[in-house]
This record gives sequence, structure tokens and C-alpha cells, in this order.
Amino acid sequence: MQEIEAKRENLRGKAFTASIGAKLIGSLLAMMLIIFALLGYLNIRLHRQHLEAAALLSAERVSDIIQRSTAYYMLRNDREGLYHTIQTIADQPGVVKIRIFDQEGRINYSTDPAEVSHVVNKTAEACYGCHSQSQPLARLNRPDRFRIYRSGDQHRVLGIITPIENQPSCSNAECHAHPATQQVLGVLDTNLSLAQADAQLASSSTRMTAYTATAVLIVAVLSWIFVWRVVARPIKTLKEGTEHLSRGDLGYQIDVQSQDEVGDLAASFNSMSTQLRAANEQIVNWAKTLEDRVEQKTRELKSAHEHVLYVEKMASLGKMAAVVAHEVNNPLSGILTYAKLLRKWVATGQAEHEKQGEAMECLDLIATESRRCGELIHNLLTLSRGAPMNVQATDLRQVIDRSLLLVRHPLELAGIELQLHLSDDLPLVRCDPAQIEQVLLALIMNAIDAMPRGGNLWISTRLSPDETGAQIEVRDDGVGIPPDILPHIFEPFVTTKESGHGVGLGLAISRGIVERHGGRIEVESKVGRGTTFTVTLPIESRPAALADASSDAAMKVR
Repeated sequence: MQEIEAKRENLRGKAFTASIGAKLIGSLLAMMLIIFALLGYLNIRLHRQHLEAAALLSAERVSDIIQRSTAYYMLRNDREGLYHTIQTIADQPGVVKIRIFDQEGRINYSTDPAEVSHVVNKTAEACYGCHSQSQPLARLNRPDRFRIYRSGDQHRVLGIITPIENQPSCSNAECHAHPATQQVLGVLDTNLSLAQADAQLASSSTRMTAYTATAVLIVAVLSWIFVWRVVARPIKTLKEGTEHLSRGDLGYQIDVQSQDEVGDLAASFNSMSTQLRAANEQIVNWAKTLEDRVEQKTRELKSAHEHVLYVEKMASLGKMAAVVAHEVNNPLSGILTYAKLLRKWVATGQAEHEKQGEAMECLDLIATESRRCGELIHNLLTLSRGAPMNVQATDLRQVIDRSLLLVRHPLELAGIELQLHLSDDLPLVRCDPAQIEQVLLALIMNAIDAMPRGGNLWISTRLSPDETGAQIEVRDDGVGIPPDILPHIFEPFVTTKESGHGVGLGLAISRGIVERHGGRIEVESKVGRGTTFTVTLPIESRPAALADASSDAAMKVR
């Protein structure tokens, strides 16, 4: 159960991520995050720049104030008053230290007493702005006067360098006059702490980030509500409608709640669903009407088919009656003629003396013609009723050998060469050997009649291609069967022999025997090249199946 629930949850998750609403909401959220993040970064950066600019301006003012406050003491070379003023200013919050350098880089004064009289490195941050060239600069640009570095406690410190210029009042002073050619007398280095500014920047950055995140969240929620109401929910409703249609709920309608493109699509869906229901109802009505008409036509066709079968049966009976009447009428006419002749001879007394030999010949002819009529009637009864079958496991080689013993002499008289190709490993076949022998005799005698000037007769046995039956092939190189007669060769009273040599019942009886055994008989023939009959008998035929086949064959004949 847990696995099934997990699969369902997985399918739901995939369905949600594959929906258009989810993709649209995800795209909007991604774009909003990128845009708001970029705007927040730019705002924080701009705010930092504004704070740094304000700090620089404040530092410049502090440095100017220090310079102006100490100018009086410098003119009078009042070091005590100068140092006291600088120390007082350095004690103010935010001032890290204040130093005064001479032209050689020696620290003449510093709020840090340990630095006094030390010479600083001219490549350090405090001197690099003036000494970056081969000669010290007489005047610094404003950006070069400022520097930001980290103090020992890792707080940022803003340092501003203010050159102490040689003013005319200073160069003309009586106490310590300087040449007028010397433009810069020293440097005032003021270092101010940026810790408070950094704290304000961090606080404002945090607030800006929070505001941005809040704006993103609010816009995301509003966007999600908008997308869900305008896009996702209508599309879900359309999807449910298509699912109803796919399940066969034709005519299902969607509630149209908007006037935009989605609303137009829903209206089109409703119209399509209504049209489909109407078309389906029309098709169902047509189907019912068609079924009634088909049933009516089927009854008419069945009646017509029964009438055709009746007509065909009557035609077949008429044809058979005509053939039987013709075949029986000739011997009966002869019998009647010879009987009248014998009666005449007996009446005149000639049968005892003069006509005794002729009378015996007449009696022999009467017996022959009567036997012929009996055989004809017997064959008709065999064709219509079928003889009982004595099914047993039979070796086809033995059946063929017995058949050949009966036709060996006629083959020699006709000058026919016999070619035998019998398989040695042919399995036993369940059949009536006497009836199969009758079929073989009929095929062999037909072959003998088809070769009046001699020829070759091939008899072979083999397994069928699907190995479910045994095949007996009887092939001759006689006159062959005309193409117009070949399709009807197994019908009763169809024959290619001359009149008086057969009535055309042999192949019909043979076909009935083979079909009663559950097999089949096939023929191939070409005029002037010979005829091939192939008899296929099932290997594993059961008596019950043979009995059923027998009854089916009898029904077909009747």
C-alpha cells in the first residue's frame, strides 16, 4: 500500500510539474527573483556609494576644520597650542588618529606618540598619492587624497591627506620663514573610522533585502493567484472536459466564466461536444436502421439462397435422372430386344435346333447388360449412402502393393512402365484399407485409360509439407484433362472417357471416401503432358473424427 501511495504521489507531482500553470508560475517566479535580486543589488550598491560619498565629504570637512583650527598656531610656531588643539579634535568620536608629516616623510606629530619622529614608507597608503611620480606633487586631485584600509581591529578606516601649503603669510613670517618657491610645507593625515557608516550600510542592506524578499513574495503570491484563476483553472477545466469526451460522455458542457481567448475556447468546446452528441445519436439511429435493413435483406437473401439451392438440387436431380435414364435405357433396350427375339424363337420352336447357339449368346448379352445396370445402381447407392468404414492402423505400402497386384496384368497389356518411389519411414495411417485400395484402383485405372498407346505411371508416397499427413501421388504422362472439365472432374457423371467406357462416378466416389477419412484429394493436369492426383490422409486421425467426417461427407452427397 505504501508503494502504491508513493507511486500516486509521484504521478501527481509529475502531473503538476508538467502542467502549463506550474510552468508559467515557475517562469514568472524565476524572472521575478532575477529582476528583484538585480534591483536590490543595484540599490544596495548605490546606497553604499552615497554613504561613502557622504563619509568622504564629512572627512574632507573635518580635515579642513583641523587645518584651519591649527593655522594660527602654525604661523606662531606654537607647538603646544597646536598639539593641544589636534588632541582635542582627536578625542572626538569617530576620529582614529591625526598625524603631521614633513617633506621627508618624518612624523612631526601624531596622536599616537609612538609614531613621532618615525619616517614612513613613501610607497605606503599615506604617501603614495604624492610620491607616485619621480618628484612630489605640488597639488593632489581630490580622489587621490582619500584612502580606505582596515585597522588592527578589522574596522574600515578612511584616511584623508591634506597638504599644508606655503601661504604668503607663512613665508613672510618672522619666526620661521620659508622660501616662497616651496609650495608644500607638510601633510596633514586625518584618519576617521567608518564603523558607524558600515553599521548603517549593513542595517540598510538588511532592510533592503527584507523589503525585496517581501516584495518578491507578495508579487509571487499575486502572480500565482492570477495565473491560477486566468490560466491554470480554465485549462484544467478544459482537460477534464476532454477526458469526459474520451470516456464517451458526449455533450459534456464546460462552464464559461471569462470573455477572453480561453472563454472562446471553452465555448468552442461546448459547441463541438454538442455536435458530437448529435452526430453520435444520428449514427446510432442510422446503425439501428441499418441493422433492421440488413436483417431484412438477410432474410430475403436466405430465402433466395434456399430457392437457388432447391432449384440447383432439382437441376442436379434432373441431370442425374437423365444420365441414369440414358445409361440404364441402353442396356434395357438391348435386354428387351433380345428377350423378344428369344420369345419369338421359342414360340416358333427354332430355339431348340437352329438358333440354340445364338440364343445362348443372347442370354449372355442379357446377363451382361443386367449386370451393368446392377453395377450402375450399386455405384449410385455407394455415392449417396456410403459404405461402413473399418478403420485401423494401416501401412500404405501394403495397400499400394495389393492394388498393384490387381492391375499388374492390365499395365503390361497397355505397355505402361511402372515407377515406384515409396518412402521407407512413412508412419502408419488410421484408415479403412479396403476403401483406400478402391481409391487407388480407380486412379490407376483412369491413368491406364489416359495412356492408350502406353506411357509411364509414377506412384510415390511422402509426408505432407506440414508433416501432419501422408500423401500418395499417382502421376501419368497421358492425354491429360481439358481445362474446362478439370474444375468439375470430381462431380458425378463427369468423365473424359469414350461412351461405354465409364459413367463418371469413380472420382466422385473416391473423393467421398477420402473426405470421410478427413483427408483431401487434389488434381493437376495439362493437356498432352499428363495428370497428377495427390491423396492426403491425416496421420493421427481418430475413429470418432473419421465417423464425423463420414457423416459430413454423406450429408454433402445427399
